[in-house]
Amino acid sequence: MPDSTRPLRKLGFLTIGLFDPADPAAGHESTLQIIELGERLGFDSAWLRHRHLQFGISSPIAMMAAASQRTSRIEIGTAVTPLGWENPLRLAEDLATVDLLAGGRLNPGLSVGEPMHYDTVKHELYPDSSEVEDFSYARVERLARLVAGEPVRAFSGRQGVVEEFSNRVEPHSPGLGQRLWYGAGSRKSAVWAGTNGFNLLSSSVIFPEKDQEPVFADVQQSQIRAYREAAAASRRAEGSARISQGLVVIPTDSASSDQREKYQRYVDQRLPRTLALQGPKGMLFAPDLIGTSDEIAEQLYAHAGFREVDEVAFALPFSFDHEDYVQILTDIAEKLGPALGWTPFGVGQGVQ
Repeated sequence: MPDSTRPLRKLGFLTIGLFDPADPAAGHESTLQIIELGERLGFDSAWLRHRHLQFGISSPIAMMAAASQRTSRIEIGTAVTPLGWENPLRLAEDLATVDLLAGGRLNPGLSVGEPMHYDTVKHELYPDSSEVEDFSYARVERLARLVAGEPVRAFSGRQGVVEEFSNRVEPHSPGLGQRLWYGAGSRKSAVWAGTNGFNLLSSSVIFPEKDQEPVFADVQQSQIRAYREAAAASRRAEGSARISQGLVVIPTDSASSDQREKYQRYVDQRLPRTLALQGPKGMLFAPDLIGTSDEIAEQLYAHAGFREVDEVAFALPFSFDHEDYVQILTDIAEKLGPALGWTPFGVGQGVQ
């Protein structure tokens, strides 16, 4: 069993919420059941990917609202919501509403930039303003201001007999602004997130600097350190910045032989993309980690990026079956997490 001088403090998982287009309700129900299972297993958080015009969750806000009524403790987040698809004012209203329904458990993860395959959808998404939409950091800054309760307008007060108007987004959920995360893939975005008071989500896809060797763990470590320095220097961060790492891990401790074969095929098929920079932007993908929990723990302790954090949101593979996710989550909670020094919620706290 590997040793760690820095026990893992928070353990979460991330799911895409895959569904069959012929029966989408079943896939969404499966995702809700997985979140419920995560709470029972003692996970600290569950995160939803955000997919548009694909066969994954397109409305994590609605899913988080549903999950909030079927759980009582586990934190629920997005990793990430691409703001290029969103109106920040409307999103601020939805996030605050669901956060209140959840009792202050939301962790909205955000990103900016032009929507994926924008040319194919801009005529429907922004038919009158597609050429002038601002997809820069200003979009997420606007959302943060609105979530924080800053004024939207000067007008407020009573009009007529019963109409009461506010000058800020309603409802307001105190504390939600401190639980906003930014999904950073480059050093620039990591520094921006730290400077502007966001928590940091660092995933299995990053963008090295031109002068960096494309070694994933080392690049991720450098980005996390740059974020931490920026957050420490920012008066807005006030030393409370959180950092979460997200890698794909597939423990096989309790897997059947058929599951192990399927998992290994999945990892082998994805491995070639990790061997060189991908696409015009030079994306660098992390290899998936597969094996027994002790073997994966050994690899994580040797991972420069993992050594920088004390909370993680391990990503579930995209295309597996419900029973596979049950096995993987159970092994993560009962074997891998403890091997990393993590204590499930309730252990030693008198919770059954």
